Amino acid sequence: MKSDVVIIDNQGHGYNEALLETKKTCEYTGLNAKDSIRLQLCTEELLSMARSITGEMKASFWIEYEQKQYELHLSTETVMDKEKRDLLIAASTSRKNEAANSFLGKLRDMFESAMAGSPDRGDELPEDAMDDLANHVVECTDEEWDGYEQSTLRHLADTIKIGIVGGKVDMTVIKSFA
Repeated sequence: MKSDVVIIDNQGHGYNEALLETKKTCEYTGLNAKDSIRLQLCTEELLSMARSITGEMKASFWIEYEQKQYELHLSTETVMDKEKRDLLIAASTSRKNEAANSFLGKLRDMFESAMAGSPDRGDELPEDAMDDLANHVVECTDEEWDGYEQSTLRHLADTIKIGIVGGKVDMTVIKSFA
């Protein structure tokens, strides 16, 4: 069974619809209340993590269900840089790009990884140079990602798969209820 596809953007459109789609899927498949809350929490953390790492996004979200196994899917396009790529790969259970599963896929992945640019920091000095300056205040901005969603999702989900091809990111969270 596959749920309806929900389009989500970074203005918050579609976020509530994705949660509602998760609730509907839980009801339709007969999932008990406790497990239903767990799956809804997986959805919330997946959406939050994707937005935190990729920044601006227009994503597609859907759920696939088969024999008590739920797969939460999120597919989005982003401007890929080394930092985003590393954060996304680190979020996966295997710590590997799932899209690089053939020889050519691995070759493409190595090439894309090598060609990914560094994030644009503007005219800032590197942080290690800033630390050496007198009277430098260390700030923590909202843009910094603390990894909370990733750790929560890892704790709740059985498997997290991340596939990256160019700027296209496919995230799959698998949760089984036996």
